[in-house]
Amino acid sequence: MEEKIEKNESYWKKELTPEEYHITREKGTERAFTGKYWDFHGKGLYRCICCGSELFDSETKFESGSGWPSFFTPVDDSKVEEERDSTFGMIRTEVKCSKCGAHLGHVFDDGPKPTGLRYCINSAALKFEEKK
Repeated sequence: MEEKIEKNESYWKKELTPEEYHITREKGTERAFTGKYWDFHGKGLYRCICCGSELFDSETKFESGSGWPSFFTPVDDSKVEEERDSTFGMIRTEVKCSKCGAHLGHVFDDGPKPTGLRYCINSAALKFEEKK
C-alpha cells in the first residue's frame, strides 16, 4: 500500500488549476461531454492529477455514453478508495485516490463485463501518460 500524502489547501490551490482544485479537493464535477478525456482514445495510464498515482489503464476504458471517461476497473484496487455519497438527494459511491484523497468521480454497477462496474471519472482529476 502506498504511503498517504497530506498537503494543506493552500498547497493544492497553488498546484492545481481552479477547475482541478474544485473537482479534486471540493468534490465538484465537470459538465458531461466537456472534459478532455471523455472521447480520448490514447493508449497508456491515467494518473491522479494531484499526486501522480497510477489509477486506470487505457485498456480498461470504455464508451459508456455518459460524457465522462469510464473504466471497468482501476489498475489495482488499492489505488482507489470508495465512500458513500448521499449529496444531491442521491445515494452513490464516491471514488477517491487512496494516496492523496482526491475526489475522482463515482462508481456504478452498470458497467461491462468482466467487473460490471463503471468508474465514471472527471477528466480534470486525471493526467494521461502515453505508453512508450
